[in-house]
Amino acid sequence: MRNPWLALEAGADPATRAGEVRRAHERFLDHGTVHAPVREVIAESWRRCAGARVEPEGLAHVVLGGDELSACRAEHPLAPVMPLIRELLGTIADDGAQLLSVCDAAGRLLWVEGHPRVLRAAERMNFVPGARWSESFSGTNAPGTALAVDHPVQIFAAEHYCRPVQPWTCAAAPVHDPRTHRVIGAIDITGGDHLASPQSLALVQATARAAEAHLAQLARPRAPRGPALAVLGREEALVHRDAPPPLRLPRRQSEILLLLATHPEGLTGERLALELYGEREVNPVTLRAELSRLRQVLGPLVLSRPYRLAQPLTLDCDLLTEALRAGDLAAALAVYRGPPLPCSEAPGVLRLRGALEDRLRRAVLSARDRAPLETWVRTPWGESDLAAWEALLVRSPETDPLRGTLAARVTELRHAYGLGPAPGRPGGLAPAPGVRRSATYPQRPRP
Repeated sequence: MRNPWLALEAGADPATRAGEVRRAHERFLDHGTVHAPVREVIAESWRRCAGARVEPEGLAHVVLGGDELSACRAEHPLAPVMPLIRELLGTIADDGAQLLSVCDAAGRLLWVEGHPRVLRAAERMNFVPGARWSESFSGTNAPGTALAVDHPVQIFAAEHYCRPVQPWTCAAAPVHDPRTHRVIGAIDITGGDHLASPQSLALVQATARAAEAHLAQLARPRAPRGPALAVLGREEALVHRDAPPPLRLPRRQSEILLLLATHPEGLTGERLALELYGEREVNPVTLRAELSRLRQVLGPLVLSRPYRLAQPLTLDCDLLTEALRAGDLAAALAVYRGPPLPCSEAPGVLRLRGALEDRLRRAVLSARDRAPLETWVRTPWGESDLAAWEALLVRSPETDPLRGTLAARVTELRHAYGLGPAPGRPGGLAPAPGVRRSATYPQRPRP
């Protein structure tokens, strides 16, 4: 079943759909009627915009500037979590193709960040700090519509009500106050047609949930708040502290810190050495030297007898686990940037990596929707996963124009694994027993 909040279903051609929606937009403006392929969420938004007398050729109005904008930023409840939002969506703002923006509950853009070239292009439609992008002022757009319907949403090309915005595509998710549950703003990414994918919507949704979780922690001042540790898809861990920049740890120190973070009860020297080095004979002085170097950079965070952390670390793995526990597979896939410390061979890290990966992979393989499988097989850790390709082929209708490509990939992988077509099953859809379909570590992390 198609996700109504996604702009394009799997296999849709962006250029063709953009033309269809543009013609539907013109018919709506001329006659007030709207038909397929326009999504119902877009049709309802267009009707609200028409009722609010939004000018289709109009631009957003800048309503905040100077000291007033600075004051609104400083006083807004999302200000304390902006470092977290930048960490989760940092590549969006830095890669020169998209913008990261955050607005308040009234749709006023407080932060708009990205490459100067993209910022200059966005200025032509007044997508700038201080501009009001609520639906009733600026027409259908991701942050404004997300606020209007209180749901993450993707807006693609001509789905925007105002023509100056139609060259862009965006995805946004509302953020709620964890105590009152009221909407306090929205997080948005804006760029080209490539954002019309399940990943972009899942990414902003996961970021919004992470922001809400962090706000909930801030609302409990008695709870100890530790630094954050990022290990997914990274050879060397990043420690995010209160003051930037983040601290990058060497690989061995990354392994030690991850092991201590996942064993809050503490580890004896013998147990930590076993988790770190396995059965190899290593002089205890070697481990003590590594711990000493780790203390030099982290200070009193690392305690001894047993070795443990003085305060808990927030792991990026936790976001993945929370998303899986909530049944939000799209958000889990968006968070998963790769195996934790993918080049580590420490036994304790290998077990953590395997458990995390297996849980995510099982969820992907059992998903009824094709989208998680399509996302999985297009990643470095899923591109050779035969079971995932087979499951994707099984879920593809006979009329799917890509079915031949899927069948060819399945045949290619079965040959690579030394398997022939399964007896009595054309295309080799039945998995052979005892063959591991996924070998995801060690893997190079995603850039």
